[in-house]
Amino acid sequence: MQIVMTDLEFLACAERLLLAVEQNCDRINDSTDADVDNQRTGGMVTLTFRNGSQIIINQQKPLHEIWMAAKSGGYHYRFDGRCWQCTKGSGEFFEHLSRDASAQSGMALRFTE
Repeated sequence: MQIVMTDLEFLACAERLLLAVEQNCDRINDSTDADVDNQRTGGMVTLTFRNGSQIIINQQKPLHEIWMAAKSGGYHYRFDGRCWQCTKGSGEFFEHLSRDASAQSGMALRFTE
């Protein structure tokens, strides 16, 4: 189910997601030797892993979506009132991010809301 949000509501929800990603990187770096570099530029966060691979997460304001690009592919997410769900019905954002970050880092990494 897609909920209707104003632009300000979308930006607030999207900002919480990006902040959670950054905070998860800090926690992961403090508690493991994964060394995930996270770089924030406006509405975009780039995660860079030791092997040079990246995951890019960015806001798509006109569509009220979050997009994620990883080695496994590109994904679009919409907020359903509780969490960010893939527009193709394949799961939740933090599940996908955990899966892709684990694959790209070679370590079991868990990202949470």
